[in-house]
Amino acid sequence: MAALEAKVALVTGASRGIGAAISIALARQGADVALNYHRREDAARTVSSEIEKLGRKAKLFPADVSQSAAVERMIETIQQDLGPVNILVNNAGIARPQKVREISEADWDQIIAVNLKSTFLVTQAVLPSMEAAQWGRIINISSVAAQTGGVVGPHYAASKAGMLGLTHSYSALLAKSGITVNAIAPALIETEMVSSNVRARTELIPVGRFGTVEEVAEVAVLLAMNGYITGQTVHVNGGWYMS
Repeated sequence: MAALEAKVALVTGASRGIGAAISIALARQGADVALNYHRREDAARTVSSEIEKLGRKAKLFPADVSQSAAVERMIETIQQDLGPVNILVNNAGIARPQKVREISEADWDQIIAVNLKSTFLVTQAVLPSMEAAQWGRIINISSVAAQTGGVVGPHYAASKAGMLGLTHSYSALLAKSGITVNAIAPALIETEMVSSNVRARTELIPVGRFGTVEEVAEVAVLLAMNGYITGQTVHVNGGWYMS
């Protein structure tokens, strides 16, 4: 039996990039996957098709996860269609590269809402069923920007650093409930987000190349399968930040 057989995974921002790769990797280990996306339905359907080829269930759940009502409706529908969420990957996020003096209050609010508030809202929504089952895996996709400031801006760095604070607090509070909570902090992974940012250069990475989405997905699978790693941040960054 596959390691994650009979588990239901919810991946936010699953239509492309890191979210898509993690969704497919979890399905390879036996999980059925709820694919959350906001606007890119065609891309989400492509991911769904890949998962179904692996013999696993995949269903699409469009929702703006920065809105509590949308999150509540989504979780209720997932439970009806697939069952309670066992594995949550908080991956939904946006990056808006800007010069410091160009960042407005509206820019700040949107980045914090989509990247950080959504992590809180979706985590809170899945906790009751995880606590009832005494089993759960929560994986937060942060960024090297949380440690170095990164190449996007302070609004993005703050949102990703906030995810690490949530990770630490939830992991401490839930450790005796059979629920692990960890973060992955990637750096300059080959995605649309990186390719569109002129400040993202391979020269910043000691190993001399951008990372792949599959390299991030491998770590997510490890964290989903392991019950003794909790409260940790795994740095998938080619040596840019060393802990």
